[in-house]
Amino acid sequence: MINMKIKLIGKGKLPEYKRNGDVCLDCYSRCETPIEIKPKERALIPLGFALELPVNYEAVIRPRSGNSKNGIDCCIGTIDSNYRGEVMACLVNNMNVAISVENETRVCQMAIREAPTVFFDVVDKLSETERGSNGFGSSGK
Repeated sequence: MINMKIKLIGKGKLPEYKRNGDVCLDCYSRCETPIEIKPKERALIPLGFALELPVNYEAVIRPRSGNSKNGIDCCIGTIDSNYRGEVMACLVNNMNVAISVENETRVCQMAIREAPTVFFDVVDKLSETERGSNGFGSSGK
């Protein structure tokens, strides 16, 4: 477990784990008036908090499966350890009707991940593997 600083903005709600064993925290919208998202459009939704992540950590904003199965997606986003502004979620309305995001609606999940600094060694050849350079769809259906 790590301790991390979080600053609530306005009447923002603290992200929370809903059940023991969850690896992602549910995040809630912070909007003074409902935010309408028209069909096939997207909108930035304020989440009501800012983070002070440790160096070499990131927060990953990702969709809630319950929303995605109903046609409301969230673009995956990275919050870097040097960012101090309000965290936002980019919601996408894939439905054919407008939706309205009310205050304190669970709109996305957040995972906190270690993200080491990487240095590259430029080489002329990489090691061989069974897969090799076979990419998209190469493992079959």
